[in-house]
Amino acid sequence: MCGIAGKVFLNGGEVREKDILLMTRKIAHRGPDDEGIYISKDRKVGLGNRRLAIIDLSTKGHMPMNYMGRYWITYNGEIYNFRQERKKLIKLGYKFVSNTDTEVILALYDKYKEKCLGHLRGMFAFAIYDTKAKKIFFARDRLGKKPLKYYFDGRLFCFASELKAILTQPEITAVPDHSAINNYLTYGYLHAPLTGFVSIYKLEPGHYLVLDLKTGELYKSRYWRPDFSEKLDLSEADWKERILSTLEESVRLRMIADVPVGAFLSGGVDSSAVVAMMSRMSKNPVKTFTIGFKEKSHDETAHAQRIVNLFKTDHTTLEVTPESAEILPEVVRQYEEPYADNSAIITYLVSKLASKHVTVALNGDGGDELFAGYDRYFRVKRDVMLGPWRALALLGQLVSQSLGYPRGERFFKKLKLPISDRYLSYIHFFSEADKAKLYSDSFKALVKFSDSSSVIKERLAEAGDVDFPDRVLYADITGFLPEDLLTKVDLASMAFGLEGRSPFIDHKMVELTCQIPFSLKVKGFSIAKYILKKSLEGLVPEQNLYRKKFGFTIPLGKWLAGDLKKYAKAFLLAPDARTKNLFDENYVKTLINTHSESQDFGTKLWALLTLELWFREYFD
Repeated sequence: MCGIAGKVFLNGGEVREKDILLMTRKIAHRGPDDEGIYISKDRKVGLGNRRLAIIDLSTKGHMPMNYMGRYWITYNGEIYNFRQERKKLIKLGYKFVSNTDTEVILALYDKYKEKCLGHLRGMFAFAIYDTKAKKIFFARDRLGKKPLKYYFDGRLFCFASELKAILTQPEITAVPDHSAINNYLTYGYLHAPLTGFVSIYKLEPGHYLVLDLKTGELYKSRYWRPDFSEKLDLSEADWKERILSTLEESVRLRMIADVPVGAFLSGGVDSSAVVAMMSRMSKNPVKTFTIGFKEKSHDETAHAQRIVNLFKTDHTTLEVTPESAEILPEVVRQYEEPYADNSAIITYLVSKLASKHVTVALNGDGGDELFAGYDRYFRVKRDVMLGPWRALALLGQLVSQSLGYPRGERFFKKLKLPISDRYLSYIHFFSEADKAKLYSDSFKALVKFSDSSSVIKERLAEAGDVDFPDRVLYADITGFLPEDLLTKVDLASMAFGLEGRSPFIDHKMVELTCQIPFSLKVKGFSIAKYILKKSLEGLVPEQNLYRKKFGFTIPLGKWLAGDLKKYAKAFLLAPDARTKNLFDENYVKTLINTHSESQDFGTKLWALLTLELWFREYFD
């Protein structure tokens, strides 16, 4: 696991050693074990790397790495099947001097070029410079576990694991992208390629770039996407067997390391399943880490403790209080893009805790997106069933209005909307109506009210001719999962030199779950993740499988109604607030002053607060 960086001049200019060192040292937290740079003879290409040694702790894993005297690579990630691929390559005549997956990637690229990606099972972001062909090949893993951000203006190309490294370069100025901010306020995060900065982008999951140094052309291609079009007609027993065997293999592969391995444990279905499987495969007690709260509405420690007791893990719990929000500016700095998932704070804290004991931590990320674990999937199922009755929505709205039934009136009003708009209403932070009240006239002119809903509509359409619930899962797997959840864990864990691994998002598991009928994921209107839970019976206690879903969040409503209210006011209503000219101050005041646990504007206020801190960090 590493931090990568690089700089390329297509016309004019020369790469200096200090440029690359500025970049790598800005992301030294991602790789505290080693540092390396490479600069081409013509000084047009510079590559940098910070290494966190996980497999083959010798100096033979030093990067940037050269292969065959032709290829140079800087690489971040883990390829779990590299030993199998290495054996195949040896039979083809390839030779290796290390036991690293890095060298295997280079040999695969020499043999298959862009198609090498089909041979890789794992998480990765890398750049390979072919000194003979004068091309640089950049790639990101299928699900987007590892980040790759870049700047390109036709003359200069810079890339890195984190854009804060890109901003160290004297040719690059940080300029806020206002249309991206409009999208952020809809979703609470940014879909690739947006980053919140003008001319700085992130490569989409399952994509690669090729930069031709001879022509100056940069082109992008997609090599993988989830496919929901082919369903398998299997019995529940067959599905259970396939799910368990695939998950078991995925966990086993992610336990391979030459350093201590542990796990994040919430006590929910997914993390409990991962810890259970790890415990069956480990000779020693698995080290587990849990976040707790005084607020019982959010505290899951009792459920985590049930798993701890059953599998005899070596467990540590950290209790989080409202005072923990004092680290918010530090968290915003690390997350570097506008980002409103309030669980970033607790992910950051549990990563800091775990890093004192282990170098690798497994987690349960992806289970909810693959097996339909969120409440919104029940709503989607209901909306599909009510589709034929949509024509009666206006009548229902009028009847509800005449009977003084506001909840019914709101329901029928929403039923009139296209189903994609209804889905957006289940996931947005600010609706378009909210934004009309929030945005100042000057900000409205800047964003020209660009249609942020088009992002989700394009994702739904990309899924192809499949049922709407599967389109929603596709949108979440290609959007919410990489841009919110995986971003959250990568940036929090790597801040402390900790590698996060996610067995559920092994691409073989994803491809398997795409073939499962939605009716086996959401059973009726009461059981989410039905087939996964059935598969885990006998391995994970039923109290953990069938308990109420908490969601991994802080008690935001309560905290902002209490201790955090002054904190939010101090930044959002300050005379020098950086977002002062973007938003209507009276509307922001109303949100703060009327917020309570019963009238909850917590997610909206958090989105505005983190945006304000982002402006202070990157544009002062």
